[in-house]
Amino acid sequence: MGTLRGFILLLGSLSLEAQRPGLFLREDWKESGPATPITQEHVANPDVLLGLYGPGKDGIRKSHHDKPADDPYYVWTGECPSNCGVTVRHRASLVSLTGAAKIRWRSKQSGLRQLHLILKLANGTWLVSEQSDGPSLDWRVNEFNVPDLVWRRLDIRSVVEGARVERPDLSRVDEIGWTDLMAGGNSPASSRVDWIEIYGTPVAR
Repeated sequence: MGTLRGFILLLGSLSLEAQRPGLFLREDWKESGPATPITQEHVANPDVLLGLYGPGKDGIRKSHHDKPADDPYYVWTGECPSNCGVTVRHRASLVSLTGAAKIRWRSKQSGLRQLHLILKLANGTWLVSEQSDGPSLDWRVNEFNVPDLVWRRLDIRSVVEGARVERPDLSRVDEIGWTDLMAGGNSPASSRVDWIEIYGTPVAR
């Protein structure tokens, strides 16, 4: 029985390996000075388009400090007067986040901030993940396995979550990003994102 179970687990692992997608998109922001709000001019990848959402979107800041010496160039929500969200999308392609798709970012939250993934599907539906990335005293890399995530509807006008969505179709995703679902509280209560990577399969628009 144990041998059979091990064989089944091995087959599942091999199946996952076979459908593991490569890097679809990475955004790391230009190495330029601070600015509020962040704009398309601050995007480093020429294939990436920036989206800003919510009533607090004009407070989303492109930030950087001369000290410490390794301080990255990042997106900061500390000056958002109310809820806000940031997304990236590929100019030419949608992305399928099915199978073993994953999303990684390097971030640092302070206070009670929990950073959630948000998605815009090709049909216009917006989703926000129940799972999140919480506070940290220093920068850290977090990886989300998309099949593990639980989703809720997102009102993108207010950037407020709604009811759960069971097994949404993620085969045609237009935009991917993040929100902490809260107003900014300056440095003691804010979210910071250094870079984001999306691993999925390109799909024609």
